[in-house]
Amino acid sequence: MASRVDQFQSLVERQPDNELFRFSLAQALVAENRGAEAVPHFEFCAAKKGDWMMPRILLGKLLLQLGRRDDAKPLLADALRLALEQHHEDPERELRALLVEL
Repeated sequence: MASRVDQFQSLVERQPDNELFRFSLAQALVAENRGAEAVPHFEFCAAKKGDWMMPRILLGKLLLQLGRRDDAKPLLADALRLALEQHHEDPERELRALLVEL
């Protein structure tokens, strides 16, 4: 049986411009403690859809875990802007708390 990473990697190979497949692959990589490999997939998602908050949040948190605070901060700030614009209260609170620590 193929792992979730293998399943989504196969889908990404067939449709490399599909941001939903890349997002799912990134999440599967993180779940397998392979966060560094997930970074380019979250970056792709954030670049492809300017109003998609979740890849920015997950990428920002991942970069923090990887010790890349300076890279994480603008992503988290952008995610906060989107949370405010889109009226997502829980992410807004979480992002404000993360940004205070930075």
